[in-house]
Amino acid sequence: MPGPGLDMFGPEERNAVLDVLDSRELSRYRFDDDGSAAPSKTFQFERDLERFSGARHCLGTNSCTSALLIGLWAAGVGPGDEVIVPGYTFVASIAAIAYAGAKPILAEIDESLTIDPEDARRKITRRTKAILVVHMLGASCDMDALVAIAAEHGVLLIEDCAQAGGGMYRNKALGTFGAFGAFSLNVFKTFTAGDGGVLVTNDSQLYERAFAIHDHGAKPHRVGVMDANSFLGLNLRMHEMTGALAGAQLRKLPRILQKLRENKAKLRDLIGSMPGCRERTVHDLDGECATVLAYTFESEARAEKVARELGTAPLSRSGKHNYANIPQLARRALPFGSFEGNFEAGSLPRTDRLLASTVSLSVGVVDSYLGTGFGINIRSGAEQIVRVAELFRATVLDASNGTEV
Repeated sequence: MPGPGLDMFGPEERNAVLDVLDSRELSRYRFDDDGSAAPSKTFQFERDLERFSGARHCLGTNSCTSALLIGLWAAGVGPGDEVIVPGYTFVASIAAIAYAGAKPILAEIDESLTIDPEDARRKITRRTKAILVVHMLGASCDMDALVAIAAEHGVLLIEDCAQAGGGMYRNKALGTFGAFGAFSLNVFKTFTAGDGGVLVTNDSQLYERAFAIHDHGAKPHRVGVMDANSFLGLNLRMHEMTGALAGAQLRKLPRILQKLRENKAKLRDLIGSMPGCRERTVHDLDGECATVLAYTFESEARAEKVARELGTAPLSRSGKHNYANIPQLARRALPFGSFEGNFEAGSLPRTDRLLASTVSLSVGVVDSYLGTGFGINIRSGAEQIVRVAELFRATVLDASNGTEV
């Protein structure tokens, strides 16, 4: 199974879907309702996620990419603006900026494999509208530093939480630090509906604008339409079946996260410290989603050798998560126009070095495209955790000694 949410599917998700089918209500809206219809599953999911995250507003969408684009537009990001984003992310983060008409400005990552706050600070210009941070591999960015930098320079802070659904930073939910946060519900995530996305925000005006954009200019929950001073909207709504699955999964999320954290603690304790590599920096061990355990090696050659022996690859080859692996970005290819900037491989040397030197083990997200094809999953028992730890440790030690495995 790709992600922990999908791996935990059971009768709860099945019953939620059957409820929708039995009701014959496939939209989040109850058209011409006489008051007898049950509340929308999508509406209920949004309200449940508000309570779970502490966010004032939650808006279900058809994808995380849509949530990012809707949020950028609602926040006023557009042509002439620059948005700083890490070079290690997923292509959607960068694409959303470009489709909003703004210019992506790539920033380096640091040893946490998330955006380097100081490089983000260096990239700020008079055109900078926002810093879009990405909580990669289930763990948060350095939010203390990033919140301070955004406030100091008067720029928006935006959170891409696609890989960190349910994660926290110092007891505050990821996605609630900035202007808005965006989450993914695809099959590789901590909780899933197959596909889908969510926007969360504490800004009521941004929420109303986002709702209008995602649903043809409507006010929240279609209580009338936006006034004549509003703008045209699109249809980027969440399907009722998605809302049903997401709601059932959300109720399992605390248990999913607890199990992931327990399994990761066992795995890392069994692996222990090893020469020639160190564990990835995690800014909040208690709050991370614990989907991945990553190690950065002193040399790229050693990381390559360990990865090859384990049947996986360093993070530098993790698909369109690495800016250097996105040919459309290098060509600045859009259906309309283009945008300036250097997006060629080699333009972020620190990011290049860190990704080429890092090998990641799956704890809950088993995804070779992400670079987590080797490891354990949420259902792994004690014996499998021991086997994986022993194999990884032996492989690293052999590589360190310069012997062949």
